[in-house]
Amino acid sequence: MIRVRIAPSPTGYLHVGTARTALFNYLFARKEGGVFILRIEDTDIKRSSQEMVDVILDSLTWLGLEWDEGPYFQSKRFDIYRKYAEKLVSEGKAYYCYCTPEEIKERKEKVQKQGKAWKYDRRCLHLTDEERRKFEEEGRPKAIRFLVPEGKTDFDDLIHGKIERENQDIEDFVLIKSDGTPGYNFSVVIDDHEMEITHVIRGDDHISNTPKQILVYRALGWNEPAFAHVPLILGQDRSKLSKRHGAVAVSYYRDQGILPEAFVNFLALLGWSPGEDREIFSMDELIKVFSLERVGKKPAIFDINKLLWMNQEYIRKLDNDELVERIIPYLKMSGLIGDEFDRDYISRVVHLMKERLQTLRDLEKIGYYYFKDDFDYDPKGLKKRIYLGVEKRLEMVIEELEKIDVWNEKACEDVVRSIADKEGCKAGEIIHPIRLGISGMTFGPGLFELMELLGKTRVINRLKRFVEFLRKEEDH
Repeated sequence: MIRVRIAPSPTGYLHVGTARTALFNYLFARKEGGVFILRIEDTDIKRSSQEMVDVILDSLTWLGLEWDEGPYFQSKRFDIYRKYAEKLVSEGKAYYCYCTPEEIKERKEKVQKQGKAWKYDRRCLHLTDEERRKFEEEGRPKAIRFLVPEGKTDFDDLIHGKIERENQDIEDFVLIKSDGTPGYNFSVVIDDHEMEITHVIRGDDHISNTPKQILVYRALGWNEPAFAHVPLILGQDRSKLSKRHGAVAVSYYRDQGILPEAFVNFLALLGWSPGEDREIFSMDELIKVFSLERVGKKPAIFDINKLLWMNQEYIRKLDNDELVERIIPYLKMSGLIGDEFDRDYISRVVHLMKERLQTLRDLEKIGYYYFKDDFDYDPKGLKKRIYLGVEKRLEMVIEELEKIDVWNEKACEDVVRSIADKEGCKAGEIIHPIRLGISGMTFGPGLFELMELLGKTRVINRLKRFVEFLRKEEDH
């Protein structure tokens, strides 16, 4: 049975790149009827935290990547790692290293000053029994290093093909550090073997680690899994995706109102191609068509505009009631509504604004005026749409609006067009200032639809406030 894993480190939020790797593992497992395992690589005790574990679990759950086993924690498996390391020592395939960080740094700098590349010089491999006994009596901390054999190590990567590396270029890497924590290239091998992982699907940046891990597999007499190294995700300047390109945490995109199904769809297309001219896929559709054969070798570019376009497509497809349900938490978070709110009113707002929304938070940016009266007026709009004598026309509008008995879109439009006729001006000369007065903005849904939705009292009060504002501006 196919068994794959995702193994994030809880020293930070779930990174976009890790999420994409998790998705590829998940799709592969589901397509092949396999098992998707979650392992938390928390060997860095100082930097790991339960808070970050919770964020990682929440992020994976939000994406819909349900794991079948785990989470397993490496921090609870230190005894297991030491047992295997000691086994390698007893077989002459690893050795104790008593070098202090200061000693290694001094020797490293000396070699580099000579213009040579440094790798561990096997000082402790050649210790005499007496030297070893002396260090033990001192109580000097010791690490366990792997003894890299001669020859070369190669493997067939499912994406990149055959990769090989000369063993002489690999230093005797640390299996167990002097503080008792395991080295990355050792712990992952032990875990992947014991968890019966059949395929290791991970980022290209791990290619250099793979020969080391294969050496450990072979030293322990184990068969290694199949490896598939997926392309890295780059920023639009083609450098490795990092914080300077913007947010790299999955939770950020959730908090910004990106739909999880849109984010999954977007991530899937970063480095993988369905082989058809199509971009919108549900999770079930992705599972059906996903294959490692269609994962590319070239880095993928994270294009935020593409994500926003895709999110907008998903928002448009949502049923209005479902969209309202998803938007309400964001309206609460922004303070635009409290615990008590008019769901029917919000539903009408969403219906009117749906086509303009790129994220679930966009109502905060382009629709706040539906929920609050004390907004500012767009300075560019004031400059462009306000002219001498507009206050008089707005007062005429207010007077006529107050006479309306049945408040609706048509009644509002009739008032505005009637006054435009009386004034001998284009309707737009009145429409644009009204929009600015009741929303503070120069764009939005149809003005008369907006007026109907806001209601008679709100529209009139806002126009009165606007006229007062314009008169004060004139006085200045």
